[in-house]
Amino acid sequence: MSFVWLKHYMPRSLYARAVLILLLPVVFLQLVVTVLFLTRHFEDVTQQMTDTVARELRLVLDIIDRAPDRGSVGTRVIEQASQLAITATPVDRAAVPAENMRDWFDFSGRVIVSRLPGEGMRIMAIDLTEYRRVNVYCDTRFGPVKISFDRRRISASNPHQLFVNMLFFGGLITVIAILYLRNQLRPIKRLARASEAFGRGRHEPYTPSGALEVRAAGNAFLDMRNRIERQIEQRTLMLSGVSHDLRTPLTRMRLSLSMLEDEERALLEQDVDDMQNMLDAFLNFVKGAGEGEPEAVDPHALVASVVEDARRAGRKVTLRPSEGDGEGTVKLNAATMRRALDNLISNAVRYGAHAEVSVMLSDKTLRIRVEDDGPGIPEDRRAEATRPFTRLDPARNQDKGGSVGLGLAIATDIARAHGGVLRLSTSDRLGGLRADIVIAR
Repeated sequence: MSFVWLKHYMPRSLYARAVLILLLPVVFLQLVVTVLFLTRHFEDVTQQMTDTVARELRLVLDIIDRAPDRGSVGTRVIEQASQLAITATPVDRAAVPAENMRDWFDFSGRVIVSRLPGEGMRIMAIDLTEYRRVNVYCDTRFGPVKISFDRRRISASNPHQLFVNMLFFGGLITVIAILYLRNQLRPIKRLARASEAFGRGRHEPYTPSGALEVRAAGNAFLDMRNRIERQIEQRTLMLSGVSHDLRTPLTRMRLSLSMLEDEERALLEQDVDDMQNMLDAFLNFVKGAGEGEPEAVDPHALVASVVEDARRAGRKVTLRPSEGDGEGTVKLNAATMRRALDNLISNAVRYGAHAEVSVMLSDKTLRIRVEDDGPGIPEDRRAEATRPFTRLDPARNQDKGGSVGLGLAIATDIARAHGGVLRLSTSDRLGGLRADIVIAR
């Protein structure tokens, strides 16, 4: 039997699931104990005590029937059955209840009402609403008689104490367990926050704590984070050194080229510019999304600024009207987001004649879209296009500029660092590539 459907009703957080695992056995145990106690104790004991009281009531009814007159009924019962502690009082028929009476929470009273009337009892009604007293109205030769005795003689005393104790101590133990569970889950939540922050390019202080297993996972995370940070630092230092060493000969080449004839100089300067662009692309890829910290940024103003800079650089790009009903700011790393948009716009105008940029902001999502009218990317190669140093020759012409296949890879890395994603598809408006950076608010 499959229980997959239960996943739709299970809470998503670890804390809620742990509380549910804790409460279900406690509630189930209380229900089982309650049912067993009611059936085995209250009902069985009450039945036995009711049978005993029924025999005593028959004796009292015999004494009432032998009384000489109506006025001596109570006195005869006291004289001949004083050890039973039962009183008998003749009443009018109007004083007899129309039906048996008991409180809704009187569980043992249900057994009394069904068990007490027996053969020859001539019981007219049973009243269990009086505090600690049972009033039984019987039909005698003198008319209705109210027979009264202590409630403790016919049913187990204080049946509500079981439920009060169960609820009180069950609730107390549950609260203590939840507090203890909260302390146990706090290190896991701290580890999750530190992992999420590191995945977004931020370094959040973290010290392993909690149970041995959680400490082991925390130490493993710290080792992994330190190793990755060392690798990033080494890669950054290496490429920074290489770029520094390459810029010097590039500068000398530019100075030497300035002394050549115009025809020869134009071609060589283009090669030098391509080398410079490739070097800048390598450095941007190395920087990735690790610069700065996220801050509250107006996405509309940020995109408008990037588009304006692209226009001043001679790129044919248009900013479309904003979409969505969202307002306010979004937590973004402005420097890295500008780099990602600049790369997408550069790719769009490199492989197409025109590019369009739009922003959609809702209460939950930010979407920045860049579209072009170029050849686009086949659907089966879009995942490959986001990998570093990938060139899709059949789909996009890499000869239009010094591209090294890092533009989409940088944009993908920056989107992931913001907890978002870069989605590639076909533009319905322009027919080329559509690149969407989607980030949850």
